[in-house]
Amino acid sequence: MAAAAKLMDFDKALELFEPVLGFEVHVELNTNTKMFSDAPNPANEAYHAAEPNTLIAPVDLGLPGSLPVVNETAVRSSISLGLALGCSIAESSRFARKNYFYPDLGKNYQISQYDEPIAFEGSVEVELEDGTIVTIPIERAHMEEDAGKLTHMGGSTGRIQGAEYSLVDYNRAGVPLVEIVTKTIFGTEHRAPEVAKAYVAAIRDIVRGLGISEARLERGNLRCDANVSLRPRGQEKLGTRTETKNVNSMRSVERAVRYEIQRQAQILADGGTIIQETRHWHEDTGTTSPGRPKSDADDYRYFPEPDLLPVQPAAELIEELRAALPEQPVARRRRLMAEWGFTPLEFQDVRNGGLLEVVEATIAAGATPATARKWWTGEISRLANAQEKDAAELISPENVAALQKLVDEGTLTDKLARQVLEGVIAGEGTPQEVVDARGLAVVSDDGALIAAIDEALAAQPDVMAKIQDGKVQAAGAIIGAVMKAMKGQADAARVRELILERAAE
Repeated sequence: MAAAAKLMDFDKALELFEPVLGFEVHVELNTNTKMFSDAPNPANEAYHAAEPNTLIAPVDLGLPGSLPVVNETAVRSSISLGLALGCSIAESSRFARKNYFYPDLGKNYQISQYDEPIAFEGSVEVELEDGTIVTIPIERAHMEEDAGKLTHMGGSTGRIQGAEYSLVDYNRAGVPLVEIVTKTIFGTEHRAPEVAKAYVAAIRDIVRGLGISEARLERGNLRCDANVSLRPRGQEKLGTRTETKNVNSMRSVERAVRYEIQRQAQILADGGTIIQETRHWHEDTGTTSPGRPKSDADDYRYFPEPDLLPVQPAAELIEELRAALPEQPVARRRRLMAEWGFTPLEFQDVRNGGLLEVVEATIAAGATPATARKWWTGEISRLANAQEKDAAELISPENVAALQKLVDEGTLTDKLARQVLEGVIAGEGTPQEVVDARGLAVVSDDGALIAAIDEALAAQPDVMAKIQDGKVQAAGAIIGAVMKAMKGQADAARVRELILERAAE
């Protein structure tokens, strides 16, 4: 294993150098079929459950005589994304062949767009945690196809180094992608890692709002390549960049940018040079390692794809898609925070947890903003973390709202509701079905409560005298005993009323 890189203190690095950023974000589109074939492109769960090399067609394998056909839905989604990024949409855009050795693309080239992208010259507003708005310039958004997946066998790490052989799965080959490329980003300074994280989050929010991708980084629906270079203070010439590939979480994007700033700063301060290369991010160690020398565009020998005509969307289609654009994420968040009455910190908890959509849906299903936030950022997130799942995978917003309704009606206490929640997550049915099956409803029947009160008073005969002497807080001991005897299902408020009525007799 290579020796760990020397790192400069982050603040010291920023004194000496200016960080310069750029991002390439790949968005997998959720079309029914692939970019250039009729092979199925199922949603996450179905895709991951599929056997290798079953979601394929002749085009995806590069078989002789097979010809690509452009996916119309992918074009519409790409135009919508370009518009949401503030881009101009090209009257005519062209596909090109990008050539280098692709062991996981049967054609041995990728169909992409080069000098004639579908969308160009835009910008996106990014909101940092303290509310600061940073505008990120967008150079282009272009359509392309994804590559397949290699699985390296026989080694101890799952990487090609040390592997005995590799297996190729073409299921992902040909999945529609939009690659969003920023212009060079200056001026982020010490907030460069935070800006990186916020930018990727903004792209995720935009594509989810458009409904064109599931945009889950951990599943590869959204992948970020982060370009980082440093230039000495006062120097005009840009430094040499590195490109950290396919970072798969928001937090990792932030950490990777910080790490590269510290690593590069130390090399430059020691008189070394930065190699223009790809780097691989390692989540376990929080470090990057060398990949391959980074090629420039002319190394890929781009030339126009001869089997596809230019894409020339009608002006009417562009305006139709523009009119259908959802509210921009920054404006939407500010509106929701005001409507829900959340403090900035409360809203940030929801946003950081990726819970904005499910909280909104829970409120729409009848819960109050406060209770929706409580459930999703509290008990549901705790259970999700324990199971290493997304909170939204565990329970539907409608069931959360139904659960809270049972609490509001007095059918459940908060403690009982947590038991019901676990039952719903375990697949036992709706909240009401779990209550009925487990017998978890609050007991409000006076007869049953009085019997439990009498038993508790018999065990603590001095308590009633204290209550009658004006020490009303002593009733708590009896309430606690009744709750314990009835396994938390007693109506505590009614128990208190009955005790005080007894004391007044």
